[in-house]
Amino acid sequence: MATPSSPNLSLFSILSESKRILNAHSRHFLALCVLFLLPLSFSLVVYPTLLNLITHPPPDNTKVLLRSFLSFHHQEEDQPIFSDTQFLSILYSLFVLAFSILAIGSITFSVFHGFYGRPVKLISAIKSVFLSFLPLFVTVVITQVVFSMTVVAFGGFLLLVTKNFELYSNYFVIFGGVLLVLALVYLQVNWSLACVVVVVESSWGFEPLRRSASLMRGMRKLGLSLFLFFGVFGGILVWTCGAVSQLDIGDSEGWKSWGFVVQIVVTSTLLMLLLLYSAAANTVLYMYCKALHGELAVEIAEEFAREYVSLPFDDGKVPHVISVVVG
Repeated sequence: MATPSSPNLSLFSILSESKRILNAHSRHFLALCVLFLLPLSFSLVVYPTLLNLITHPPPDNTKVLLRSFLSFHHQEEDQPIFSDTQFLSILYSLFVLAFSILAIGSITFSVFHGFYGRPVKLISAIKSVFLSFLPLFVTVVITQVVFSMTVVAFGGFLLLVTKNFELYSNYFVIFGGVLLVLALVYLQVNWSLACVVVVVESSWGFEPLRRSASLMRGMRKLGLSLFLFFGVFGGILVWTCGAVSQLDIGDSEGWKSWGFVVQIVVTSTLLMLLLLYSAAANTVLYMYCKALHGELAVEIAEEFAREYVSLPFDDGKVPHVISVVVG
């Protein structure tokens, strides 16, 4: 079996294959977007504005409406509706985490089967995501704990060095911050396939992290390209939402205007598509990594014995035709 080498692969080839799979099952992925990604993207867009309305309440009529909706008792006119937004932030974080796991699980399952040309069904995707929800949750929590411990350990080391050796300076802190960011990006790239491994290989905990790092050998540049591509565009959308939330919408009642509503709808839709392509691209990258390490031949032999299989390797223009015959 001919396998691709990393120099022949590019960001464009990953995105092209992702687009091919999504277009081939457009109604299926549209349903998944409506179920999981649309609530997620809408909440990411609306939350900054909602938080701004809560912490900086508009005139009395709107304040009364928000109080009634959020079931809070009467407060002083010059005080915000919430004296503490931690509870709301916790609920929002749990909501984002839950729908992120549901979206990643269902999309990964569907793209994986779509890559092989298998039929993808909505019921099967929903069943699979509930089976993989707890393993995904545990793996995500472990990943975030490792990230947090890395930040704390690095911050403690930096504080210890600057305190004991009197090396404190703005340049030293900036240099340390750059090193920390590079370390976190390195971990993120190595573990970018962890969620795909959880769904496809039914593992959880530290094993998907180890497996992802193993698969990413020789493909880290491509993984970094995907991370930067979706990270930059996602950051722009999130920054746009934050900028809109800082507008003085309380006095001008801009949040009631059609322009504001259209902006929310457009931004939510773009973010939904970005998240969809991000999950699909990670799954396709997983398949390419397996092919690069020679693991895909065995699966093809088991799945498509005595059949011809065309896989979109290399530049996507001249796919390899693989004859698999099992005696």
